[in-house]
Amino acid sequence: MDRRTFLGGLLVAPLAFFGTRAQAATHNVMIEGFAFSPATLDVSVGDTVVFTNADNAPHTGTAEDGSFDTGRLNNGQSGEVTIGSAGDHPYKCAFHPAMQGLIRAT
Repeated sequence: MDRRTFLGGLLVAPLAFFGTRAQAATHNVMIEGFAFSPATLDVSVGDTVVFTNADNAPHTGTAEDGSFDTGRLNNGQSGEVTIGSAGDHPYKCAFHPAMQGLIRAT
C-alpha cells in the first residue's frame, strides 16, 4: 500500500463511524389494571414499542392522531408499533378511552 492510499484511508475511516445510526431499541408497555405502565415512555424515532395485555378485558394501544394502533389485544396478547416521527404521541385504549398514555420520541 502506498502512502497516499494509507493517508486517504485515515481521512475516510472516521466518516464511516459518524455516519452510522444507533440501533433501534424495543420498549415494553404493560396493560394491567386498566392502565398503561409506564404511562409515559421516552423513545427514539424508529424504536419499537410492544404493548402486552395482562388484563382479562381486551385493550388497544391507539395513537390519538391515528399514527399507530396495536389492534385488539386479548389477555396475554402483545402488539408492537414503530414510532415514525419525533414529538409527543398521546395514545389511549379504543375500548376504554379513560386509559391514556404518552410516548415522547426524539
